[in-house]
Amino acid sequence: MKKILVINGHPNKESFNAVIAQSYIKSALEAGSEVRYIEIGALDFNPNLQFGYHQRMELEPDLVKALADIQWSEHQVWIHPLWWLGMPAIMKGFFDRAFLPGITFKSNKEGATEGLLQGRTGRIITTAGDLSLDIYEDIYASSGLVQLKRGILEYCGISSIQDSFIGPLYELNEHDRRKWIVQIEKFAIADSV
Repeated sequence: MKKILVINGHPNKESFNAVIAQSYIKSALEAGSEVRYIEIGALDFNPNLQFGYHQRMELEPDLVKALADIQWSEHQVWIHPLWWLGMPAIMKGFFDRAFLPGITFKSNKEGATEGLLQGRTGRIITTAGDLSLDIYEDIYASSGLVQLKRGILEYCGISSIQDSFIGPLYELNEHDRRKWIVQIEKFAIADSV
């Protein structure tokens, strides 16, 4: 039984991202996986790393539980909208506060880093309201994906990260959205193997 953690970075509980998350969870459970869910927008924490790395802030209980779920997972599914070519502020604040030295990565005296989340795989599902994949890749060099995939997840040791881009959402009709949900369900089944 695979241990899958689904993380939704959209702050709106009624977003298409929430529909994607619930569809993925349902299919993964049906495929025999054990699934946990983090809805970042519902967590109670201060997203401001107000002292940088100079002074450690005490982790709120919701962050402690989220980190326990991250440690528990074998596969992580990160779902988020693309806002200003990156993730929503609450999701970035989650990483700033929870993905800390000694927790998700460590550095030696020479400055080399080691990810502490090794042995885990990942999937990123990005939605965009008014941006096409071609423009995102060609003009903006997939900037948000680079930040999340390479700058955070791979840096912390997560490997074999697959990614999908859904957009522009404003052009999708109900039939198109349903087709995407079917694809999300297929991802969940494949990830459960």
